[in-house]
Amino acid sequence: MAGFWTGAAALATAGRRGRRWPKLLMRSVALWTVKHVPHYSRRYLVVSRTLCSAGYDSNEKTFDKILIANRGEIACRVIKTCKKMGIKTVAIHSDVDASSVHVKMADEAVCVGPAPTSKSYLNMNAIMDAVRSTRAQAVHPGYGFLSENKEFAKRLAAEDVIFIGPDTHAIQAMGDKIESKLLAKKAKVNTIPGFDGVVKDADEAVRIAREIGYPVMIKASAGGGGKGMRIAWDDEETRDGFRFSSQEAASSFGDDRLLIEKFIDNPRHIEIQVLGDKHGNALWLNERECSIQRRNQKVVEEAPSIFLDSETRRAMGEQAVALAKAVNYSSAGTVEFLVDSKKNFYFLEMNTRLQVEHPVTECITGLDLVQEMIRVAKGYPLRHKQADIPINGWAVECRVYAEDPYKSFGLPSVGRLSQYEEPIHLPGVRVDSGIQPGSDISIYYDPMISKLITYGSDRTEALKRMEDALDSYVIRGVTHNIALLREVIINSRFIEGDINTKFLSDVYPDGFKGHPLTETERNQFLAVASSLFVASQLRAQHFQDHESSRVPIVKPQVASWELSVKLHDEIHTVVVSSSGPTFSHEPQKLLHSYMVEVDGSKLNVTSTWNLASPLLSVNVDGTQRTIQCLSREAGGNMSIQFLGTVYKVRILTKLAAELNKFMLEKAAEDTSSILRSPMPGVVVAISVKPGDLVAEGQEICVIEAMKMQNSMTAGKTGKVKSVHCKAGDTVGEGDLLVELE
Repeated sequence: MAGFWTGAAALATAGRRGRRWPKLLMRSVALWTVKHVPHYSRRYLVVSRTLCSAGYDSNEKTFDKILIANRGEIACRVIKTCKKMGIKTVAIHSDVDASSVHVKMADEAVCVGPAPTSKSYLNMNAIMDAVRSTRAQAVHPGYGFLSENKEFAKRLAAEDVIFIGPDTHAIQAMGDKIESKLLAKKAKVNTIPGFDGVVKDADEAVRIAREIGYPVMIKASAGGGGKGMRIAWDDEETRDGFRFSSQEAASSFGDDRLLIEKFIDNPRHIEIQVLGDKHGNALWLNERECSIQRRNQKVVEEAPSIFLDSETRRAMGEQAVALAKAVNYSSAGTVEFLVDSKKNFYFLEMNTRLQVEHPVTECITGLDLVQEMIRVAKGYPLRHKQADIPINGWAVECRVYAEDPYKSFGLPSVGRLSQYEEPIHLPGVRVDSGIQPGSDISIYYDPMISKLITYGSDRTEALKRMEDALDSYVIRGVTHNIALLREVIINSRFIEGDINTKFLSDVYPDGFKGHPLTETERNQFLAVASSLFVASQLRAQHFQDHESSRVPIVKPQVASWELSVKLHDEIHTVVVSSSGPTFSHEPQKLLHSYMVEVDGSKLNVTSTWNLASPLLSVNVDGTQRTIQCLSREAGGNMSIQFLGTVYKVRILTKLAAELNKFMLEKAAEDTSSILRSPMPGVVVAISVKPGDLVAEGQEICVIEAMKMQNSMTAGKTGKVKSVHCKAGDTVGEGDLLVELE
């Protein structure tokens, strides 16, 4: 499990505003100073490799033991703060999670059931038994699962166990989108026009949608995290949206109630972090920009927002605090807003829990939000005033998923992590994860691998560090979305701040295709790939102990290699010449340079060519690139991750290329008459049977993956020949579902 961002800065200040303490020199930790830490917390806010927080006062007694009712990265995140505070921890886990990282990190662990969430992480009876058997004094729910379940909070309270979150009144009021909207109006918070009651059926949904005016947003009343949400632009989409949203809501939250409101087209999604205590105090901890989304789930977040000015920020913060105070909110929570192009903002929902993206707020404020939640739950007042909350630097978070970004911007991928290395050796990088080499990504849980966070003095530095971190992130064994994440953060619209919740579909209307290489980048890639090929050929010819070999071998002296390189169905002639070894500035590293001629351009490529390393730093005519060679085959096929995207090339010598012309190509499968599962998941429903006539685009079946339901449709008009699955079946990516005649 990786720590916080490395080699970063710390915040410090004196008790009186405007007066600073002298800087301290600490081994391995750089200290910065910033104003606004209140008199009663005169301590340095140390940002280290472990966590960023206002230092913990060991004399401030909280809890002896906390049970974390969650799994994965958020469970690990909570355990880290508990360890810092001297609190023992209890992990719960399903049977398939028995060897998970969060289980190993905790002091105790209790199995609460089999893999399905309904039988384990949502199994209140089993979790309550775990609380009793371990004598935990408090429970931290993380996010998702039971984090916003008022019944769970009530059951804990009935047994004098502290729920580390708001009280049941706030959970109920803010967890129900209908009630929260009414409370927001009463608290004078800007709200979106819509229907404030529960939608009974599809017919009523259509009637309400027509009254509001299309487009509308259909969403689960008790939902969150993009589950149970659909946008409808007409009556048919409203009926389909009602069906899918209610099913997803029932599956994810055990509550199928829906509401409908006006869909604000092209908005930004900006949220305010709030923090309240049990003494009537509440703060807003600045905003997070979360507009880059797919299927209503966030992909890239940052703090602060490049769009807000100080006046709008303050207005949003004050309204968020007003809403929190209206329900006597006590804990960390988030008020989400939609913001239009004119900076008008509308209340969306309040999440009465810790958010996935909370690390970016921690980076710019210096607060440890988990620590603050624990303090508040124990009854301590907040240590800070509103004027004490800084915006120091810039932070960006990318959600790294086990997903195929080339399918609907990310359909789940499952598998075992055969190799996994986090880029925490780079400055300003933090990785929150709950996995390790050998961990399994299964169909039962969210496919998130980690949260990758970078921090800098400004947005430019934070984004550059994110670019480097993504290039240096080694993930093997599952498909991941790093290519998409990297493209987003280097996109000119994103860099300029011209973003909204439709960013991905606007920028990639035909779907994500990977990084489009410029001519210069293409030549650089071909030069690097060719040099890598030559380096591997030379290594294959090398004998470690030539003198002791039984058969003397005379090595051919090759001055240059003429290669045929196929990339994107185009064949390039590349000539590689060795320039010989040179010594680097780093001890024990021998650099080797190649002069490469690509389509008339000459490039100098230098590296250590350590083919055993998953990462390879290569200098191409003065430009430093970090690449990953994912595979090399004897037939000349190579897969190389370059600028985030994996490119497949075939490199052959001149002779091998001439002989390859006589090889037969494998015929591609005709997929027009078959339907295969695009992702691993569970078949929820089958809409056809053999003999049925189907039209192009007609629903064939519904696949649920990671609690999201996806409608599979016919690719052409025809008659159903055979059905190879039934409701309840577990299917893998590429499995045959239905055949047409």
